[in-house]
Amino acid sequence: MILDHEIPFSLMKIRQQIQNLDTNSAIFSEFALKHVSDFLDIMQVYRGAMQEAGTKLEILDEEYSMRLSHNPIHHMERRLKSVGSIMEKMERRGFELTLESLKKNVYDIAGIRVVCNYVDDVYAVSKALCDQDDIEVALIKDYIANPKETGYRSLHVICMVPVYLSSGCVKAPVEVQFRTIAMDYWASLEHKLRYKSILPTEERTKHSKTLQDCAKTLAKLEDEMQEVQRDLISTQKKLALGSDSGLNESRQTNS
Repeated sequence: MILDHEIPFSLMKIRQQIQNLDTNSAIFSEFALKHVSDFLDIMQVYRGAMQEAGTKLEILDEEYSMRLSHNPIHHMERRLKSVGSIMEKMERRGFELTLESLKKNVYDIAGIRVVCNYVDDVYAVSKALCDQDDIEVALIKDYIANPKETGYRSLHVICMVPVYLSSGCVKAPVEVQFRTIAMDYWASLEHKLRYKSILPTEERTKHSKTLQDCAKTLAKLEDEMQEVQRDLISTQKKLALGSDSGLNESRQTNS
């Protein structure tokens, strides 16, 4: 299942986003307004790359379902950054104000969050995607093997994905975040505490420590549940091999 959090874009929509831009510098708004048509073309390419990556992931999920009777992907969420958010990030990070700088430095315009059932699923699906011939891996950050101090765990992969236009093929980056259901559940709460909370600093600090402990507990539980899942898959494979072997013997006897 894919959940889309896309912001519809058109010349009018992009102008509205720029007009609502929360920036301390009028230069960023002026730049964005000057390049509205360029942004429309850029967003089309990034949207195409996001859809292409999403389709690839859906196909992989279906393949696993057919071969192993197991869907590794619980659900996916796709989102396209607004032009306003792009401009705000460029200003915040101090990037040069050019279209070339935007393409070079902002890798998360198109994003997909892939929520898997188990940690093994995270690594299996991410590897299957990255190993495809037309995918280039620009960057991998493994916060599962090396969690952040906050307790955050996730596998971040930035892929260069081909988009075939009437003018030819171009590649655009898509940030794909792979995580388990438990990691996603934890990250959602931590995000609210960090960015949406109006709690006093002392309360936020206390809850942050609680979430750090929860992250360790969830990681331990996931390891234990993963072992159960591995045994189930191993048994399924043995049964399937036994069934195939029996079928082959039957065919040889009949012939």
